[in-house]
Order: sequence, then structure tokens, then C-alpha cells
Amino acid sequence: MTTTPLPDHLRMPHLRPIQPIGLQKDGKQFVALRDPQMLCKQTMVIPVQAMPVLQFFRGEEDLDAIAQRLKAPVEQLAALVQGLDQVGLLWGPTFERLERELKEEIATRGAYPMGAAGSLGESAEQCRKRLDAWLAETDDPELDEPVRGLVAPHLDYERGWPNYAAAYRCIERVERPDRIVILGTNHFGLGDGVVLAEHGFETPLGRVSSDVGIVSAMIERLGKPLIIDQLDHMPEHSVQLHLPWLQHRWGDVPMVAALVPDPLAPMVEEDGERVTGERFVETLREVLDAAGGRTFFIASADLSHVGPQFGEPRPVDDQRRHDVELHDREMMAKFLTGDAEEFLGAMRWCNNPTRWCSVGNMSAALMLARPAGVELIDYRQAVDEQGMVLVSSAAMAMF
Repeated sequence: MTTTPLPDHLRMPHLRPIQPIGLQKDGKQFVALRDPQMLCKQTMVIPVQAMPVLQFFRGEEDLDAIAQRLKAPVEQLAALVQGLDQVGLLWGPTFERLERELKEEIATRGAYPMGAAGSLGESAEQCRKRLDAWLAETDDPELDEPVRGLVAPHLDYERGWPNYAAAYRCIERVERPDRIVILGTNHFGLGDGVVLAEHGFETPLGRVSSDVGIVSAMIERLGKPLIIDQLDHMPEHSVQLHLPWLQHRWGDVPMVAALVPDPLAPMVEEDGERVTGERFVETLREVLDAAGGRTFFIASADLSHVGPQFGEPRPVDDQRRHDVELHDREMMAKFLTGDAEEFLGAMRWCNNPTRWCSVGNMSAALMLARPAGVELIDYRQAVDEQGMVLVSSAAMAMF
């Protein structure tokens, strides 16, 4: 059976990155295929038995060849790829149209829609009440030096609030800056270089504005590669979870938000179509120096990720927690020197065995802030009862 009548992108289907989410209905297993960029409001759901078929949609074989390989009716495969295409999950013209339309919608609005920050509550009152309660439960760090930047988690609030609060108590007596540079981690997006947010963000406390002058200067210098994957900011929580805390303290301070790649991991290709962390830092430093004023820096960073959920063979026990803390403190000691190269050198040497996910934004923050000192405020481990997952985080202040 021929599939010639189908458009090329359906005849040779190439699946975009997806996040499969298991579902159960009427005793049957299904998988929701979540689009990390949320291009389409609809989510496609398929039977769990169909999941293995998706691995053949790599843009390397046509549907006839795949059907022969699977001994499956080509009509069923054609129906599957057509469904995937309708919600933008295949590379091709439908994806490009949906991406273009969403970018235009965001540009018209002037901000990315509310995402992870919405978990604080539907109203500004609910949001402020929760933040006030967490801050009230947290000791004053009694710092002697004025704080110029923070390292704080991007763990969900329920597990991470003690370190969020520990970090943000550090800025209670800090004067409102002219801008905030917040550096996150790209967990689910397409970009493997630095991804700059061109627009502001919506939160329960209102809109956080983009620092248009700084952002425009960065785009002018580094070009389209810096923002081509800006929709990665839509589902990404590492920037968004900090915004209400900053609004709660300082109101609407202009923001420069960027997702920074891991310098320990090679880029897909050094072809000039991506902005490296090193080039980004060098350029941003020049732009900030030219702009003047006071800039506050935030590295949105979680540390170790261990346990069976991350591919380890055994549940997390007390010994594993102890070993992780020893390693975390050894690596944090390198960060506390304020020397980005020493920190990166230590991470390269040990090959990041516990999967710190924010080495890129942490080192970039040091290079940009150039702190005279760094102080550890708090360190915590979040572990589930079954020992399936441990995520560690810290609150640190840069002076």
C-alpha cells in the first residue's frame, strides 16, 4: 500500500520531543503525549500499546517501510501520524505554523502566560499569604554584607519552600535594584544553547516586565539564535518559580531571564546557530556595564538528583543521603570560593556523578556577579517515603 498521497512530513514522519504521561481509564492504560512547548491546547492520547511505534518516527523511513517492519496496516500508521500532526507533534509545516502563531500571540500580549508560578494560588492575596507564612517561619540570616545575588532552588514549592524562604530573607534589607538577571535551566525545551526570554511573564501578583533595553541590546549583538527557541520559557519552571518572591519584595523590577546550558555537556553542533554560555556571559557583562545601574543576579539551581527515578538501581537510604550530602558540600565549597573556573574544574573532574542540573547557570552567575564572597545559608534534601527520588538544593548569598 502506497503512502504517496500524504505530504512529505507525514510520509516520512519525524516526531518532536514529547513528554509521555501515563493515564488510566476504565481499567485501560493510555499515554498522554504532552508537548513541552505547549503549542496546541489539545493533548493527544494514545493506547500504551502504541508507544513503541513512535520510536520509528525519526524522519528516516517512510510509512510503507515502517508498516512492513511492524507488520501493521499502513492505514493505521497514517491515521496516527495525522493525529500527531494536528497537534503539532511532528516536525513540519503544522509545527512551524503553530509555533509562529504562538510567538505572535505572546509578542502581542507582551508576556508569556502564567505557568509554574500559578501554583502559589489563583489570587494575589493567596500568593502573598503563602509567601508571608513561609518567610515568617524562616530565620533571619543576619548577613553583614549587602547581597548582590542569590542561589535558590527551582524545586516545586511544597518540597523546596524552606530554601526559597531562606534565600529571599537575605534580601529583606536590600535596596530595589534597577534590574534582575535570573538564570535558569532548560529542562524540557528544544534549545541546547542559551535561550533568552524576549518578553515579560505573568504571575499571580501581576506582570513582570522585561528589561527591554538590555534584552534588545543582547539580541542585536547575538542575533536570532538567542531567541529562536524562546518558547522553551513557556513550560520551564526554573525562572517562573522565582518571580512571585521577587515581586513580593520589590514589585515589578525589569527582568532579564535566560536558560543556560550545562557547560559539561557538548552542544549538538558548533554551527553558529547556538549561543554558548561563555559567549552569553561575555556579551551580557559588556551590555550591563554599558547600561550602568545596579543589577541583582539569581541562579535558579537544584543540586543532586539521585534514586531510581533518575536511573539508579536502588532506593535512597540513609547511607546514600549521607554520601550525597558529602559530595554536595564538597562541590558547594568550590562554588563558595566565588571562582567559576574552580567550580567548573571540580565538576569536570568528578564528572557530576549525582546529576547537578544547574552547573551552567551557577557558573554563569559567578562570572556575571563577580562576588567578593559567597555564603551558604541553608542546605536541604527532599526525599520521598519510598526512596525513589532525592533532590537536594541550597540557599546561597553572593556579596
